[in-house]
Amino acid sequence: MLFNSVSYLLFLPVVFGLYWLVPTKWRTMLLLVASYVFYMSWKPIYGLLIFALTLLNYGLGLLLHRSTKHRKLILAGTVIANLVVLGIFKYAYFSHDVINQALTPTGAQLSPITWQIILPLGISFFVFEFIHYISDIYRGDKPIKSFWQFALFPSFFPTQIAGPIKRYQDFIPQLEEEKQFKLKDMDEGFKLIIFGLFKKVIFADNLSVVVASAFAHPELLSGPDLWLAVYAFAFQIYFDFSGYTDIARGSAQLFGFKVPINFSLPYLAGSISEFWHRWHISLSTWLRDYLYIPLGGSKGGKWLTYRNLFLTMLLGGLWHGAAMHYLVWGAYQGVLLIAHKEFRKFVAPIPSIRSALDSQLGKLVSIVVTFHFVCIGWVFFRADTFESACQIIWKLLLVPQMVSSPANAFALTLPTITDPSIFMLLPLVVGLLFAGQIIAGLTNKKTIVMPPFLDVAYVAAMVLLLLVFSPDTSPKFIYFQF
Repeated sequence: MLFNSVSYLLFLPVVFGLYWLVPTKWRTMLLLVASYVFYMSWKPIYGLLIFALTLLNYGLGLLLHRSTKHRKLILAGTVIANLVVLGIFKYAYFSHDVINQALTPTGAQLSPITWQIILPLGISFFVFEFIHYISDIYRGDKPIKSFWQFALFPSFFPTQIAGPIKRYQDFIPQLEEEKQFKLKDMDEGFKLIIFGLFKKVIFADNLSVVVASAFAHPELLSGPDLWLAVYAFAFQIYFDFSGYTDIARGSAQLFGFKVPINFSLPYLAGSISEFWHRWHISLSTWLRDYLYIPLGGSKGGKWLTYRNLFLTMLLGGLWHGAAMHYLVWGAYQGVLLIAHKEFRKFVAPIPSIRSALDSQLGKLVSIVVTFHFVCIGWVFFRADTFESACQIIWKLLLVPQMVSSPANAFALTLPTITDPSIFMLLPLVVGLLFAGQIIAGLTNKKTIVMPPFLDVAYVAAMVLLLLVFSPDTSPKFIYFQF
């Protein structure tokens, strides 16, 4: 069941109505049943997988809390059990191929994998939530006593497939509070859902046509054509994933729940470090707290700090997918973060450079430069293979190649888009619909409050544009594959 499907638009109002009609004591169970219905609507058998992992982590969490001996062993065993399940479903083929490549000089080969492995939706996200839970209990936090509350923590349907990654210390207290229906929550939740659908359907889905065609045939395109395609993907993945997050947050708010904000205008970041404070925030903070810091963080000196940073981003890339180009993307992010730290150290004793960087022009240049470094990284993320990514980047950076090929990206793809005029309206649409967020980001304010009549016009405009410019079909959200 996809957020951008008719079935979800029927499912959500039914659950919403029942939730506010049933007595408070039954609401957790209602959401749990609804969450399993949501998850099992795809492949029912995988409902047993998430339930089995839930039983395992619940039981071992209680055991860890009560134990005075072998705590490290229980922690390690639980984390390894979660990672083994993730590894079997997500990395079996990749590991098999890597091992066979390593064995090639010896002439030995592993037997082929004869069974078909289908990746369960959202497994990376709820495994990370389980690891967070067991790690925090080891650090001294109290476990969740109610099994049903614990079962809802990873399976909560607004966030189960692609996050945001929740912390149980934030989520469980919301289950225990006496919730009252609030029109404000319904209003804000509805607007977030509409805004998320708008990002996904209008922007991401239309841009995906350009991106798919260009990345499928990079050999036909020149450097400038490919830059257009890379820019298109940069905004496709932002609108796709932030649109999903908006729908998730809006759906949760209909039931009175707050889940983490995952994006904060990432393409206005002035450095790669700032970018990772603005992009997929729940993942970057998870990697910091449960990978970077356990590896030693910044406590071991310069080179150990850089090693920890690089390994964190390398494994973060591998988390996104079992393929070499995801691993290279993670390594690239690690190198950029290390380079940024070195650059900061270099300019620290030079007042003239610091002053130039702190000026308005300097900040603008920093944003543009950071965006283009991010875009080069997106090539590794989006390309079908590592070889294809290298071919595209070679063309992007080959400066003398300035003549557009006859079969350029837009000529290949615009005729197949529902209404190509959407691209001519992009500047106006972005200005109208994102003005509040952009102003808030530039003025360091959390929100910009609009008058009620503009608020209504804002939602009405999005609904109208959804009706006019929606493609005939809407693909799955990009992060569903992770």
